[in-house]
Amino acid sequence: MLNFIPNRLALIVLISACSIILISMGLRQTFGLFFSAFEEGLGSTRTEFGLAIGIQMLFWGMFAPLFGVIADKLGGNKAVFIGFIIFGLGIYMLYAGPNTGIFFQISLGVLVGIALGATAIGVPVSEVGKHFPNESRTIATGIVTAAASVGYFLSPLLTKYSLGLVGWEQTLKYFMYFIALGLLVSLFLLPSKTILNSTQADREQTFISAIKEASSHKGYILLVLGFFVCGFQITLVGTHIPGYMQERGMGGWSATIILALIGFFNIFGTLGMGYLGTKYKKKNLLCILYALRALSICVFIFSPPSLINSIIFGISFGLLWLSTVPPTNGIVAQIFGTKYLSTLFGIVFLSHQFGAFAGAFLGGYFYDVYGSYDYAWYMAIALSIFATIVHFPIDEKPIQRSLNYSQE
Repeated sequence: MLNFIPNRLALIVLISACSIILISMGLRQTFGLFFSAFEEGLGSTRTEFGLAIGIQMLFWGMFAPLFGVIADKLGGNKAVFIGFIIFGLGIYMLYAGPNTGIFFQISLGVLVGIALGATAIGVPVSEVGKHFPNESRTIATGIVTAAASVGYFLSPLLTKYSLGLVGWEQTLKYFMYFIALGLLVSLFLLPSKTILNSTQADREQTFISAIKEASSHKGYILLVLGFFVCGFQITLVGTHIPGYMQERGMGGWSATIILALIGFFNIFGTLGMGYLGTKYKKKNLLCILYALRALSICVFIFSPPSLINSIIFGISFGLLWLSTVPPTNGIVAQIFGTKYLSTLFGIVFLSHQFGAFAGAFLGGYFYDVYGSYDYAWYMAIALSIFATIVHFPIDEKPIQRSLNYSQE
């Protein structure tokens, strides 16, 4: 069953990355549940809350490439350790203060966003990718992404219970224990001793030439554009589904059920996509995935609100939630190799976070201006169609480098 794991170090890194991303993405997934508490306790509006989450997404994206550089140069363990320290500072400010006005944006937006740049998706997934060959990489990265799904499933349930039992401030204090655990497990996200599936030219490639090479590659540009859509959609859902369900007359637990189902079924979605990525062209899988997202959203918003409709959406969108990550990361690794994978995937992820900023902010903005989330959903559907189209022309063939080119 574990034959795809090449050595003990790869297993240690895989377990470490799973633990890191479970904690980081699990905590991140709960912020939408704090809106009512922040509205009552801190006086924040939907627009202010959406702006803070949008800023968080933006800083997450901006710092993902920077922490990717640190991971590629110094090791993923150092990058993630720094990230969890910043994560703790942001959560501490959020419950201990100052935490209103601009400080609300700094704590929830800037500091947590910077921390996620190191601890969520980009660095852990890419560092695991460096330890696995092309034929099994998407399985390994699928497992790591599935760990985020476990966090997605458990965190909303536990957080909703804790908010009702002890309030938002004490719940945020509980978050600090998980961040401390993240600091510990980050020490085991060790660098690979070799660059897999590489030639001498690949191993001697400079950082500058890698950036130039990627920025001029059509497939890389298309991946960047497509991942914008993923960020818009999952952040729109993760941030605004509680408010949307209230708008449709459903109870608070309906949003919790949706988020929990998304987390649970995303486990199967990411694992399945990781396996399918070893059998079929990854670009085709991405085309199908984005088309299915459009269908899932259409059924959800155009059907009468009900518990059954909520469950169907939670299951269907959960299967599609982070399933984009294994094939997207896999295409980057397959085309460009793994030496600068954390950096190159970090840049792709920056586009994801621009989309996330748009999804978080526009969801709140459309509601405050028009009194409805409908326009945000329409935009999500249109973007799905766009993403389905742009992934199709991508050429997944590895680049063949010469020594002279790799050192330019």
